[in-house]
Amino acid sequence: MMSKSIKHLVTMALFTAMALTIFVIEAQIPVPIIPIPGVKLGLSNVITLIILLQYRPRDAAAVLLLRILLGSIYTGRLVAMFYSLCGGFLCFGGMALLCWLLHKKQVWFISIIGAVLHNIGQILAAMLVMQTTKVLVYLPFLLLTGTVTGLFTGLVAGRVVHYLPPAVLPEKKKKDCRKKKEHA
Repeated sequence: MMSKSIKHLVTMALFTAMALTIFVIEAQIPVPIIPIPGVKLGLSNVITLIILLQYRPRDAAAVLLLRILLGSIYTGRLVAMFYSLCGGFLCFGGMALLCWLLHKKQVWFISIIGAVLHNIGQILAAMLVMQTTKVLVYLPFLLLTGTVTGLFTGLVAGRVVHYLPPAVLPEKKKKDCRKKKEHA
């Protein structure tokens, strides 16, 4: 029988592999419709949201950090790593706080705020790197696209959470699921 800590580590490794796979595949898909650099769906954020909803914030932070570091290496976009780290951790902080405040009920809203914060973090990083405020001209477009993509990833994460197999859930969540089935 596997200990809880080993099972947890393996589960987080699987989530990391899923997030990394989604990130690498999405990085290969061009977005010809929107001529703004850096605009993408952010589908790997679905994994971050799922972990935030089902596990501890530090688990989600660890998976996010590994995804950004390994994703930057695998895609050959090491220069973009700084932007991803700034956007990713501002997004994460906002989503973790909202998960705690909203008791994880409004996943779509949490995701929208996360996407908007991600865009703000990337703009702040660009301002720091380029030492100009001229990049702020992109912010309204990024906020609009972030709202749309955040809504989409939030809706996806909200649906996926309902279909997670009990083997993937932490012990406390398994007990909650059993109680709900008994009362149904």
